[in-house]
Amino acid sequence: MCHAHSQGSRIVLKGDVPLEDIVNLTFRASWIAEQLDLAKKQYMDGINIDIEQEVNDSSPEYDALTALVRETTEAFHSEIPGSQVTFDVAWSPKCVDRRCYNYSGIADACDFLFVMSYDEQSQIWTQCIAAANAPYDRTLLGYEDYIRMGISPKKLVMGVPWYGYDYTCIDLLEDRVCSLPKVPFRGAPCSDAAGRQVPYGIIMKQVNGSISGRRWDEEQQAPYYNYRDPAGHFHQVWYDDPRSISSKAAYARDRGLRGIGMWNGNSLDYSGGSEAQKQTEEMWRALRP
Repeated sequence: MCHAHSQGSRIVLKGDVPLEDIVNLTFRASWIAEQLDLAKKQYMDGINIDIEQEVNDSSPEYDALTALVRETTEAFHSEIPGSQVTFDVAWSPKCVDRRCYNYSGIADACDFLFVMSYDEQSQIWTQCIAAANAPYDRTLLGYEDYIRMGISPKKLVMGVPWYGYDYTCIDLLEDRVCSLPKVPFRGAPCSDAAGRQVPYGIIMKQVNGSISGRRWDEEQQAPYYNYRDPAGHFHQVWYDDPRSISSKAAYARDRGLRGIGMWNGNSLDYSGGSEAQKQTEEMWRALRP
């Protein structure tokens, strides 16, 4: 903690709470006091609220969630001068995963929103096939939608994925179309839950030995590759690399977003080998085009 602070870094708590509880004003006050006490004892610099639960825009939780963020911000700013309170949101404000939050109200109530521009296949409404975790055009459309709601770009931090998805294909057609089993999620017939998350460091150890090698999808502006497991099943892995990330980072810079971050820093290979070190440096460099 002292080393991080000596380098000018902020360290914040992660805050999560069952939505049904926050309708109760007394519970909210108690929860905020508990987070504040923990932050003070550990010399933290704020809190990142990460809920990701379903909210109907006509439910009591809709207003209660906004109130929780506002009250948390007021308490932290008052008790820990210079602290920050942030809130994690989906890649789009259009009720992704049934998260119909008061996005503009929450943005006004905290220091900034961390936009999780990944898991964009959490709800697949068209063909049930593997696709990019964070396709370029779709990702940027999400930010434009937030900005059209009246949220300042300076209230938005772009979150990019340092991991990919490994999908087991029912069929792999022409080495490109990987059909998936139907795994529903929050109303959608298919989802990325048909795959498993894989850190970038692991992906880099596998891609060169795959049956396809690294391939690039021009439409989605993302890399992928195919491999065959020992049981003979075909897999398709979609991920982000320096090329796909740097183009999004350039948008964040040019559009005037507050900044950029990743989920998560431990996904790279810090083992110290020359190749791993090169790959890791390139991924960090991609955040600053």
